[in-house]
Amino acid sequence: MAKSNLLPPKTVLITRFSALGDVAMTIPIVYPVCEANPEVNFVFATRKAPAEMFVNCPKNLIVLGIDLNLYKGVKGPLKLALNLHHRYNFDAMADLHDVLRTKLMRISLKLKKVNVAVIDKGRKEKRQIIKGERHEPVMTTHERYRRVFGKLGLTGDKEFAGIFAGIDIPRSPIVPAKEVGAKWIAIAPFSQHQGKEYPLEMMEPVIDNLAYRQDCYLFLMGGGEKERKALDPFKNRNHIVSLPHIKHSFADELALLARCDVMVTMDSANMHLASLVGLPVVSVWGATHPACGFMGWHQSWDNAVQLPIECRPCSVFGNKKCRYGDYHCMRNITPQMIIDKVNILLGNE
Repeated sequence: MAKSNLLPPKTVLITRFSALGDVAMTIPIVYPVCEANPEVNFVFATRKAPAEMFVNCPKNLIVLGIDLNLYKGVKGPLKLALNLHHRYNFDAMADLHDVLRTKLMRISLKLKKVNVAVIDKGRKEKRQIIKGERHEPVMTTHERYRRVFGKLGLTGDKEFAGIFAGIDIPRSPIVPAKEVGAKWIAIAPFSQHQGKEYPLEMMEPVIDNLAYRQDCYLFLMGGGEKERKALDPFKNRNHIVSLPHIKHSFADELALLARCDVMVTMDSANMHLASLVGLPVVSVWGATHPACGFMGWHQSWDNAVQLPIECRPCSVFGNKKCRYGDYHCMRNITPQMIIDKVNILLGNE
């Protein structure tokens, strides 16, 4: 990887204000870079909710949960950039987002002689995959993040080993004692977009099959009132805990995932949360595809459940409506296909 010819920066502003999963994907790159450059101070600016994920941070990393409602309009990002610069006096910016907000921040900071490095999102290559013009995977998002720091002369010489690497997994009120021989399975059946969500009525046989086993305990995951109501029918079943019905933090959730044996999830933030603790994931893919670079950190394509049909992927982010109206890329995945993948990871082939 090419390095900058400039002197190493003293303080670096990192920006990524997007969805939870995108921010979670930065952690396996940001933590090693911080640890490999202890003489450099890092300030990570993101939204309030994702900021809570950054547990067990390197000592030279400050994470700011920004209330973006205070920085609206065209002038908002300019004001935010100047406020942060006045407070931290950084001399470099790693823009891991490259959207209008961060572009405006970059304009403001360049006037302050701040050295800026920007992510290359590979939009053209991803569009080629959607159009069927390209069949090989694009560069992973993790590698794209890594290269931004490389442009600033900053590299991490160690692989990210997990958010709890080197420390005991913290105890949490939502994590019960784990019996010897028990198998803990996290299931996150929701996603922001329908094209990335396996129908809950089809996930129910998966849940029933796994919860029926005497050695298996299931933890159902989801955030928000909608997900809580959807999981109401499961909350009192044996061997099942519905996390949306229990008040908890990101730190609690990560501590729970660190003690699980496998997770079933969509192409969603939960896949990336599981990846932060080294939890193997059975990921279910519909409208989207791992080839677009969003597979979880060190997750295996072999554990992905997806159908080789002509019309997928139809979207990079899963936010487009199905051209056929039935989302058969998801509905033609059988519950048994998911169960079989879980059995393999549990050693029950």
